[in-house]
Amino acid sequence: MARHKGRGWNGRLLAAALGVTVVAAATSMWTAQADITGRRQPQARVSAPDARPVAVDIAHASDRGARGVNITIDDGPDPAWTPQVLQLLKESGVKATFCMVGTQAQAHPDLVKAVVADGHRLCNHTVSHDTTMDTRSEAYQSQQILDAERMITKASGGVRSQYYRAPGGAFTPYSRQLAASRGMRPLGWNVDTKDFEHPGVDTMVATVKREIANGPTVLFHDAGGDRSQTLAALRQILPWLKEQGYSFGFPVR
Repeated sequence: MARHKGRGWNGRLLAAALGVTVVAAATSMWTAQADITGRRQPQARVSAPDARPVAVDIAHASDRGARGVNITIDDGPDPAWTPQVLQLLKESGVKATFCMVGTQAQAHPDLVKAVVADGHRLCNHTVSHDTTMDTRSEAYQSQQILDAERMITKASGGVRSQYYRAPGGAFTPYSRQLAASRGMRPLGWNVDTKDFEHPGVDTMVATVKREIANGPTVLFHDAGGDRSQTLAALRQILPWLKEQGYSFGFPVR
């Protein structure tokens, strides 16, 4: 799994999330402790997930087996591009996993609900997409993961994320354990289309065709800039994968 480098998108998200992060971090610390009477403050806590804790190792495999493919879409939702991605997936009969940034989910709850309504799965991609997560304190990692969980669950109308993908692949043993304890399987990728670099549609298609034998989980984005190349590439990649005998599933949990 390749590590993404920092992007300008990260800085914009961090700036937009600064106020949320400061308040949410204080909230997380406050809710973790009992008040002087010994009672907790349940209205401010993220409730425990319905699912049992999942494995802490980073998932790459597909629940459809050796000929399965997992389409994963990161960094949204985005009002310009997510609806177009959803329409394309619907037309193609493909389900995907959407790795959502907490501030984006909070800003566009209608799109989060649309993703869920179409039968796709949710993945926690932290509050502000900080690709230096693996250099930060455990308290910071907790705030980024747990507050994003709360934001995404609220935006979805109560549907929880089933996965956690660290921005840029910046996992730590602590973040993986925390996510797994909340029922979110750490999620990696095998094929990086590098669509955020706008390499060209032909290059992205060629990357998938060349690297899909390395593993089933393919990385795309629906936010962070112009995603027209992503859409054009998906229009070629999805039918090609079907022609090769692949079926579309979700990452294992």
